[in-house]
Amino acid sequence: MQGVLNGFTTIGVVIAVGALLAHLRIVDLGAQQVLSRIAFFVASPALMVITLSRADVHQVLSANLVASVAGITVAAGTYIVLARTLWHRSLGDTTIGALSAAYVNAGNLGIPVASYVLGNAAFVAPTLLLQLLVLQPLALGFLDADAHGRSRWWQLLTRPFRNPLTVGSLVGVVLSVTGWTLPTVAAAPLGLLGDMAVPCMLVAYGIALRLGPGLGRAGSAAELACTSTLKLFVQPVVAWFVASVLLGVEGHALLAIVVTSALPTAQNIFVHATRYHRATVLARDTILITTVGAVPVILLVAAVLG
Repeated sequence: MQGVLNGFTTIGVVIAVGALLAHLRIVDLGAQQVLSRIAFFVASPALMVITLSRADVHQVLSANLVASVAGITVAAGTYIVLARTLWHRSLGDTTIGALSAAYVNAGNLGIPVASYVLGNAAFVAPTLLLQLLVLQPLALGFLDADAHGRSRWWQLLTRPFRNPLTVGSLVGVVLSVTGWTLPTVAAAPLGLLGDMAVPCMLVAYGIALRLGPGLGRAGSAAELACTSTLKLFVQPVVAWFVASVLLGVEGHALLAIVVTSALPTAQNIFVHATRYHRATVLARDTILITTVGAVPVILLVAAVLG
């Protein structure tokens, strides 16, 4: 359990640094925008190249993937139905809300949790690749379409592949599948740039927490409760049901699937929300609630299934 606590503590400390810098007026919301842009356009794509080039993409074809898809689909789908019929949200706001309800922190939190709690970082690879190669490009396509108005079908299909995060992900997958290794002259600067991604995201998030509207003050409390409940409870329960009842997964493999699904909403959803100016407060608040709430949830899952 120490690995879970260490992972959450590390994230919390870096977020607190961003909030402290804002509180001391060393930085302002302009700095938060700059950090988010650096993370979106430079650091995160570099991180994706390095991370995916080292991943085993063949692990995507597993029970882990099937259960992960089911959990994401039910959580995101439930929010989409409610957002469009009950809250009447726009396409962009609905997309960010769906990501908040279903997109897990498989990178900077999932990897250490998988390493220390599950004993193998590879357990998070299927979810990581699914999100980077399918869910994220699809969501970014919708966000781009919402930001730029109506587009022709070919523009909608090709726009995600002009997004730096998608390009970085695809390059990483090609390197993994082919076994090619980047020369040091390329790998070293990419690794250095990629190392900025998580700190930039977390510090920017801390600034927004301190200088933005208070928790729940700039949005629907019911909507926030919905995204948080879907992420913390519905998604892992659906993943458990599919893996255990339908696919017959048992033991440590089942624990890995449920723990991965119970991870909190990823910080990069806040980066996307900021970049496209859609549902920023909802993303921020959901990340905060699920990051805090995931600690007891994952500890409970580990106690029951471990």
